[in-house]
Amino acid sequence: MKFLVLAVLVVGAYGCGLPTYPPVVTRVVGGVDVRPNSWPWQISLQYRSGSSWYHTCGGSLISNEWVLTAAHCISSSRTYRVYLGKHNLKEEENGSLAISTSKIIVHEGWNSFTIRNDIALIKLESPVTANDKITPACLPANGLVLPHNAPCYVTGWGRLYTNGPLADILQQALLPVVDYATCSKSDWWGSQVTQNMVCAGGDGVVAGCNGDSGGPLNCAGSDGAWEVHGIVSFGSGLSCNYSKKPTVFTRVSGYIDWISKPMDPFADILQQALLPVVDYATCSKSDWWGSQVTQNMVCAGGDGVVTGCNVRRYY
Repeated sequence: MKFLVLAVLVVGAYGCGLPTYPPVVTRVVGGVDVRPNSWPWQISLQYRSGSSWYHTCGGSLISNEWVLTAAHCISSSRTYRVYLGKHNLKEEENGSLAISTSKIIVHEGWNSFTIRNDIALIKLESPVTANDKITPACLPANGLVLPHNAPCYVTGWGRLYTNGPLADILQQALLPVVDYATCSKSDWWGSQVTQNMVCAGGDGVVAGCNGDSGGPLNCAGSDGAWEVHGIVSFGSGLSCNYSKKPTVFTRVSGYIDWISKPMDPFADILQQALLPVVDYATCSKSDWWGSQVTQNMVCAGGDGVVTGCNVRRYY
């Protein structure tokens, strides 16, 4: 099941993971400037120093008021804002929004030594309305693991090369997924990676780099919508593009329940489930709903496994 993190405001013309301006995706290896607003869930997480704001990490808009980023991007001593709808961080751009944060939730199991559970949620001070420059991402199905060599794209304003300058214009790069069996080999990342992580890249040519942290690993779903499968977590300390040291991401599909929990009171997680129709003859039996149902009603489900829940409960 694909988890669509949406609010009522965005269900209409702007579905999750469907940019108004689709990204130009090719098999060319190497970071390139993105088509403006083609990754409309990409955000710049910025911290304040004096009277100025500075980019520190990326992130992904996943509803009209929640952003997904990495735990290691968050410091309790800093004040943050989220910049949405940006392409060039050095320019004023129509349609971009800088919004303060009202709540930051760092995973309770975050461990900076082992880099486990490197995930955090940021609630915006005010919700945004989806448009052609700002649209939430889709999230993958709970527990979904991508196959080896699945083509995904990392995006961010990170360093253009090891020890180089931060990018002004949002960059994208093709990073094929490296499966866990390969990435956990001793001459790759070994025991430093877990099955709650995703490895991508590792060709020694292109990778995520400092400043990309917290940003998305974007992978196309079977329906063509883009899903955020990873959160940039760590890479090699030797260089940003070291061979057999792919960029390592927090695997989003391993944290769907954790992501959805703080959103529950606001019903931000829109889910779908198959409910086969139960005919009136069956549903009106005494050991089913009996006389409580009429022929102006439709029954569906009833297998004891899946049902609608807490929608409007009159019973």
